[in-house]
Amino acid sequence: MAAIAQGTSPRPIRILVVDDAALVRKMLRVGLGRAQDLEVVGSARDPYEARNLLMKLRPDVMTLDIEMPKMDGLEFLRRLMPQSPIPTVVVSSLSQKGSRMAIDAMAAGAVDVVGKPDIELGYRFEEMIDELRIRVRNAARVNRSLLRCRIPRPIPTRAMSPIVDAAAKRVIAIGSSTGGTEALYEVLRDMPISSPATVVVQHMPPGFTNALASRLDSQVALTVKEAEHGDELWDGRVLLAPAGKQCRVIGSGGHFKVALESSPPVEGHCPSVDVLMRSVASQVGRNGVGVILTGMGRDGAQGLKQMRDAGARTIGQDEATSVVYGMPKVAKEIGAVERQVPLSRVADAIGMALKSR
Repeated sequence: MAAIAQGTSPRPIRILVVDDAALVRKMLRVGLGRAQDLEVVGSARDPYEARNLLMKLRPDVMTLDIEMPKMDGLEFLRRLMPQSPIPTVVVSSLSQKGSRMAIDAMAAGAVDVVGKPDIELGYRFEEMIDELRIRVRNAARVNRSLLRCRIPRPIPTRAMSPIVDAAAKRVIAIGSSTGGTEALYEVLRDMPISSPATVVVQHMPPGFTNALASRLDSQVALTVKEAEHGDELWDGRVLLAPAGKQCRVIGSGGHFKVALESSPPVEGHCPSVDVLMRSVASQVGRNGVGVILTGMGRDGAQGLKQMRDAGARTIGQDEATSVVYGMPKVAKEIGAVERQVPLSRVADAIGMALKSR
């Protein structure tokens, strides 16, 4: 590859916008185009037009509406990804249906999601564009070879009765970001129903974490729900931190609970993996297991290091299987990761860490 001449800037990230609404296409083109490192090279009103432009323009990233006539964005991804994978950021309404379809799009190969402006929820256009710029930049750096449409697997049988005396004595903390929704599925799918209580931070915009928790709950043996303030940690239960709230684990009467706070972002994130893992280091100590999965940036590295320093076992996803090898890389570099493994072996590594205590 030829070196970039000194004094010249790298070419901007080339984006294809796909949305059936002409006004939305124009707003996204103008909003994204204000950033010097981003360039909207084309726009399409439906998947058929988008397919032709993808072949003609060869963009770096596609933004995709989900609810469209003729063919919805979800079906488009399911057809496109096996043949021509492209980093895709879903731009979805914050309705229940839109959120559910956006999460399904992750299984179809999309790497991230943002919500369309919704004045009733206080989610306005400028905030959405700022978020979209960040997620488009992240998407442009993903490992394309790992973008794929997941083939559904049989839903595991769940125990019909709760585990007796299931109050958590050990706690697993998991952090993930770009590419993390499917990484979480693969890890939780392989964890047994007897697994210790698990708390997860997945970077997502408000309006989508509840849909993610519902989908995971329907697809793995463990019970998965979006965390609420005061929820107790039980073995066999996974609590997913809601977007827009910092999530901590606290000890209470010999049991553990989650505390949710409307506090500012930490290093740009709310919830923050660092905030969660620091609380587990403090409250759970050597009885904790920390896991850092695919994601852009460095969130979670310092928190995982504190967990390891407190005697917890710590695990990082390896580069070859990370959609974005950012968070696990930084954690590895600062000595926070005790053991680094491929995604397919993370659940086994958790099991081994639990047995070693």
